[in-house]
Amino acid sequence: MSSRNLKVGLCVAWLGLAGFSAMAQPTNRTENLIDLPTVLRLAGAQNLDVQIAQERLAEAKAQHESTAWQFFPWLSIGAGYRRHDDLLQDVTGNIIEVHKQSYTIGPTFAAQVELGDAIYKNLAAKQLVKAADFALESQRQDSILAAAQGYFDLVKSTALTGVVRESLKISQDYQQQLHEGTTVGIAYKGDELRVQVQTERYQLTLRQVLEQERISAARLAQTLHLDPVVARIAADTDLAPVTLIETNAALDTLVTQALRSRPELAESHALTAAAQETKKGAVYGPLIPTVGAQAFVGGLGGGKDGSGNTFGASEDYGVGVSWRLGPGGFFDSGRRKATEARLEITRINSAKLSDEISRQVVEALIRVQSLYDQMLTSRTNLETSTEALRLTRARKEFGIAAVLEDIQAQQDLTRARSDYLAIVAEYNKAQYALSWAIGK
Repeated sequence: MSSRNLKVGLCVAWLGLAGFSAMAQPTNRTENLIDLPTVLRLAGAQNLDVQIAQERLAEAKAQHESTAWQFFPWLSIGAGYRRHDDLLQDVTGNIIEVHKQSYTIGPTFAAQVELGDAIYKNLAAKQLVKAADFALESQRQDSILAAAQGYFDLVKSTALTGVVRESLKISQDYQQQLHEGTTVGIAYKGDELRVQVQTERYQLTLRQVLEQERISAARLAQTLHLDPVVARIAADTDLAPVTLIETNAALDTLVTQALRSRPELAESHALTAAAQETKKGAVYGPLIPTVGAQAFVGGLGGGKDGSGNTFGASEDYGVGVSWRLGPGGFFDSGRRKATEARLEITRINSAKLSDEISRQVVEALIRVQSLYDQMLTSRTNLETSTEALRLTRARKEFGIAAVLEDIQAQQDLTRARSDYLAIVAEYNKAQYALSWAIGK
């Protein structure tokens, strides 16, 4: 899956303070870095749901192969023994006392092929292989989407952790300055306590975002079938918007592309084709006769008790055709009606899936457009909050700004940064969801 990154990241000028520009991660955690290309690659190959879909495809291929073997005879090689004692009726009707035995040795070739059933089962199995193949691709795309969205959740959590860490440090420094001022009698104790309250709030928030960061990493590890005990950190140190599909794309064009490209719809069409072949098998299969043949080429021995044993070559051949009447054959209206109902169900499900896909595309595009507008508004709010904090700090240098004003400005900037990061993460997730919705 290809992507085109549109870097609209935050610049230092927006933040105003050099301390806000970095989202540094502890250096001892770089051994567990993971990036987006790696996430997408692992999701398409290592996800357990993808592996299950691969095995289902292998099962469908094996079943198709099994239906092909129904056209071939089976061979048995062995020996048989038979004995009779006492009364027996001969060919003329006389009851006689007979004591005899016989035995056979050699291979037997036998075949009974219900041609109509075998032909249409083979055709249906072929369509089921196609359906399983499309189901595999569908599951792979689902897993890639889940992995991409999980990765952006992890990036967001990591970025928020950086924001809160820096806000906490600034608040702690400010608290320390007020504490020193209080000690020498040039600052008010109440102002120090107000900043201390703010510092403690940041500490609480930091613990919460660290928790969310670890949970996001564990969920991503589950999607990728990795060890969840190992903490993984997003390699991206900033969260920039990603554009896979333009926000002004025509909705009808996207819906048309989705109905043409989504593997779920192709899978549904293959299942409908399989149901169609099964119905043909119920309607036309009984018209095609069942062919049976058997051949024995070996040796026959035995004879009457007391007359010696005779053994020599023996061959038997037989062939025939037949038509079945009743269950599974002619006049089995229940079987035919059942296959017609199953075919109609698959057609209705296909139409239902088309409606579902169209809805997904509409919702995904609306969400992308909405989040894009929110992102622009949030970026403007971030610029405003940054400038407000800068002016507050400038006033404080002249001893004009109040402590509450400074605290409020810091809170506004932290909230603006957090909102912006959250919206960018949701926008990126929505971009991948829209790309998935159109089958891209």
